[in-house]
Amino acid sequence: MCDHHDILRSDNKDLQSIEKQIDRRHFLKKTSLGIGALALGSLLNTEKAWSSIGNSSEGVNAFTRNKLGLPHHLPKAKRIIYLFQSGGPSQLDLFDYKPKLVDMFGKDLPESVIGGQRLTGMSGSQSTLPVAPSLFKFKQYGESRAWVSEIMPHLTEVVDDLCFVKSMQTDQINHTPAVTFMQTGHQLPGRPSIGSWLSYGLGSDNDNLPTFITLISKNGKGQPLKAGLWGNGFLPTEHQGVQFRSGKDPVLYLNNPDNYDGNDRKKMLDYLDKLNSIQHDAYGDPEIQARMTQYEMAFRMQTSIPEVTDTSDEPEHIFDMYGKDSRDPGTYAANCLMARKLLEKGVKFVQLYHQGWDQHIGCPGGVKNKARQTDQATAALIKDLKQRGMLDDTLVVWGGEFGRTVYSQGQLTKKNYGRDHHPKAFTMWMAGAGVKPGFTYGETDDFSYNVTKDPVHVHDFHATLLHLFGVDHERLTFKHQGRRYRLTDVHGHLVKDILT
Repeated sequence: MCDHHDILRSDNKDLQSIEKQIDRRHFLKKTSLGIGALALGSLLNTEKAWSSIGNSSEGVNAFTRNKLGLPHHLPKAKRIIYLFQSGGPSQLDLFDYKPKLVDMFGKDLPESVIGGQRLTGMSGSQSTLPVAPSLFKFKQYGESRAWVSEIMPHLTEVVDDLCFVKSMQTDQINHTPAVTFMQTGHQLPGRPSIGSWLSYGLGSDNDNLPTFITLISKNGKGQPLKAGLWGNGFLPTEHQGVQFRSGKDPVLYLNNPDNYDGNDRKKMLDYLDKLNSIQHDAYGDPEIQARMTQYEMAFRMQTSIPEVTDTSDEPEHIFDMYGKDSRDPGTYAANCLMARKLLEKGVKFVQLYHQGWDQHIGCPGGVKNKARQTDQATAALIKDLKQRGMLDDTLVVWGGEFGRTVYSQGQLTKKNYGRDHHPKAFTMWMAGAGVKPGFTYGETDDFSYNVTKDPVHVHDFHATLLHLFGVDHERLTFKHQGRRYRLTDVHGHLVKDILT
C-alpha cells in the first residue's frame, strides 16, 4: 500500500515541477533567510519591513494590524503632543498679518464682511464694531517666509518646521461647547476624546504607563477645564486620559498608604482580581474587565511614575533651552519637558492645556503675557524632538478652540482693545510626522474674518490627524446604543495638501 504523499506527488504535476527546481539545500537556504529577515524586520521596524510589499494599504498586513484591523495604512506618526491653548488665541496678534487694517483703525467693520454671522452677547449689542489693528509688529522668517508677531521671538527660529493652517473653522462660538467640540468632535459632553479614540484604535506602546496623559499648567486662570475633555465617553474605561499633576503625587491615590507595603498591595489586587473575575463570569460586563486592567496598570505605575516624572537628570542646557520656568514643576515649560520624557517612554498621546487666552479686554497685554509664558518652551520642544530624531514620527499640534474678532469689544484706544470670540477664521499649526514643514495653508480676507481659500473645519482637522496615525476616520467606529459612532461623526475630509 503506497503512502498518500506518493499519490499526491504523482498526481500533481505542478508540485513535481517545483521539486525539480528546488533541492533540499536550496530550499533551506531560501526559507531560513526569508524567515530571518522577517523576524529581524519585526524587531527593528515592523512598518518598514512590510512597506516593500506594495502600496500603503497592502504594506500593513495581518502581521502588523491589531485585532481591530488597524492601522488601515502605514502611519507617519507614532505619537503626538497636543499643545492646547485654552481660551482662543488671537490669530490677528500672532500669525495672521493684516497690514491694511492700519488705515481702518476705529472704522466700523463693514456689514458685508460680517455677512450675517452670529455674534456673542458680549459684543453683539455694541452700537459700533470698530476695527482694531494689532499693536504688534510682524516680520517674515525662515526660508518659508512665514509671518510671525514680535511677541513670539523663539518660535521664529523653528518656522521652517511648522505647517500653519490659517483657515480653521468651527461651529461653536462659546468656550465650553467649542473646547468640547475641538477635543471630542461634538459640542455636547459625553463623546470620547481624540486621545481615547487613538488609545482604543491603536493600543499602547508601553505596559507601565497610560496611553493617553493630560498635563495642565498650574495656576491657570480663565475658562474651566473639565475631565470630560480627556474622557473615554462610551469607549472602555481603560482608554480614558490620565491627568498628571505637579508636586510629589503626579497621580492621586497611587502611592501606598502609611505602613502598607508593595506586597500587601499585590495580595490585595490578586484577591480583588479573583472577585472581579467571578463577577465578570457571572454578568459578562466588559467594564469589569476594564476595571481589572486599570488596577493592574495602577500597580505598575507605582514604579514607573516616579522615574518618568523625575527631571533631575536632565542636563543644564536642556533646562536653559526650555527656559527658567522648566525648573518649576507644573508650569507650561515644565510640562513641555515632561511631555518629551513621556513620549520617550512610549506614551502615545500627551495633551497639554494652557489656560488664559481669553482676552475680551486688555488684549495686547494679555496675549503678550500668554506668549511670554509659552513661546520659548514651545520652540524648545520642537528643537528638542528634532535633535533627538523624534520629530520625524512625532506630531506636534498647537491651537485653541476658536479665534478672535478684528473689531474691538469694548472701548478702543490707540494702545488698547479687546477681542471677542470668532469661530469662522483662526490659525493653528502642526509640525513633525507627515505634515509639510515650512508651509502655510489657507487664507483669510483682509480682516481675518472670513476664510477666502482652503477652509479647514474641525472635522477635517480630526480626519487628517487620524490619517497621520494610519487610521481612516470613516472606518474607526464604536457601536453604542445601536449606533456606530466615530470621532468625525458623519463629516470630515482629509486635508491632503498639507501632507508630505
